[in-house]
Amino acid sequence: MTDKAGVFARYPGAARDEAVDADGRVRAAYEPVARVLQELGGVGLTATAGAMAQERRVRGVVFGSFVDGRMVERAFPLCPVPRVVPAEDWAHLSAGVEQRTRALNAFVADVYRKGGRRRTDPDPHADIVRAGLVPERVVTASPGNRPAAVGFASPGQQRITVAGLDLLHGPRGWVVLEDNLRVPSGIGYALANRDSGRAALPQLYGPAEAAGLVDPGEAVALLRAALADAAPPACTGTPQVAVLSDGAGNTAWFEHRLLAEAMGVPIATPSTLWPTPSGGVAVQVAGERLPVDVLYRRFDETDLAAHLTPLGTPVDVLLGEAVRAGRLAVANVPGNGVADDKAVYRYVREMIGFYLGEEPVLADVPTWVMADDGDRAEALDRLHELVVKPVDGYGGAGVVFGPHCSAAELAELHALVAAAPHRFVAQEPVDFSTVPTVVDGMVVPRRADLRVFAVAGRTVTRALPAPLTRVALEEGSLLVNSSRGGGSKDTWVLPPA
Repeated sequence: MTDKAGVFARYPGAARDEAVDADGRVRAAYEPVARVLQELGGVGLTATAGAMAQERRVRGVVFGSFVDGRMVERAFPLCPVPRVVPAEDWAHLSAGVEQRTRALNAFVADVYRKGGRRRTDPDPHADIVRAGLVPERVVTASPGNRPAAVGFASPGQQRITVAGLDLLHGPRGWVVLEDNLRVPSGIGYALANRDSGRAALPQLYGPAEAAGLVDPGEAVALLRAALADAAPPACTGTPQVAVLSDGAGNTAWFEHRLLAEAMGVPIATPSTLWPTPSGGVAVQVAGERLPVDVLYRRFDETDLAAHLTPLGTPVDVLLGEAVRAGRLAVANVPGNGVADDKAVYRYVREMIGFYLGEEPVLADVPTWVMADDGDRAEALDRLHELVVKPVDGYGGAGVVFGPHCSAAELAELHALVAAAPHRFVAQEPVDFSTVPTVVDGMVVPRRADLRVFAVAGRTVTRALPAPLTRVALEEGSLLVNSSRGGGSKDTWVLPPA
């Protein structure tokens, strides 16, 4: 480790900072980054940040969010200082994310399994519910439970083809904060971040890539292979994949286009979907109808019925008929929300033991399901110490940090939870790590999470080497979501020594 200098001279190192320790020394993994930043100096770094922002505006690297019911596109901020993940950390994270994805896939298959359960069965619930490890109400009352999704998977298909797990680096190591199993976004932004970093700082990226820095572009082939592996029984040749999007009104439209181009596959929107004579689905491309075997679904399943094809057929009807005919696979399969709400999160540890016979590789955050009488009795009088989340929330919406609340706000929160406990969980707050971030021309510590993606084929589950770092830009903020004012970083996965 080396003493900090240059742009790090006033940087307040800390035990929980990933780059500079409490004694003010730059950690070994960050030394190459620190050297280049010191050579740039404050003026050079500010100029680099400006050039990077301009390059991203030209390329249209944007995300959308809804303001007063209207979708507004904003630039997706990128800090020029990369986040560095040592090889040993990545090996641990990869193993844990792969394990967790396998267990969650087993759970959704268990919940939606058709075979082996008769209508007359006195206990038709999932095996893990029968075993007493997951309460029945957690499954049946889940906002993401879609009984109609039972027949929406082709035989042998993993219902979770793409998972995105959000992780924090806490005082005792990496912990999983939440699982995103419906339409997780971010792979395309991770690819765009590397392109922007490489273009803006060749003097930093050149030596690092020559030394074996992991290329997130490797994720593209893995993603395409996993999607092809989901192909239905009727597909006998090379599977034709397409990205299914609802179009420019989607908040991640930029990413949909980027991934389609990177994989060399077309984008399908409701207005370009047609039935085929064999019972499958075709997408109209340049005036011709191209039969597709796998649709990589990138918009919410609840919106499938709201969109119509040119023939006036609801999209969910067209896709469902093609899946049941054995002519199409949809990835991710609708219904995965039963496995990623905040109440189900509490039981993933049990899933890993039950389905895999293994101990969890990654820790999770202590969680109380407020619908459970015992959990509620423990947590209700501790709301001032805990983080309260809606069971079906996403993107940081509805999250309340008890330690930040006034007495009046706590009283209101207490009443809200007591009146509808099934709507909430409570969690221990995590004192997660900070990373050096450029804000207003200064390098300052800011909180960051890490979204790690995994893809699941029929027999193999793999973590993608394209993790996405999201960073809070406000001092003291714990909210890193782009929709809540957060930014991003390129994430460096270092090669093994």
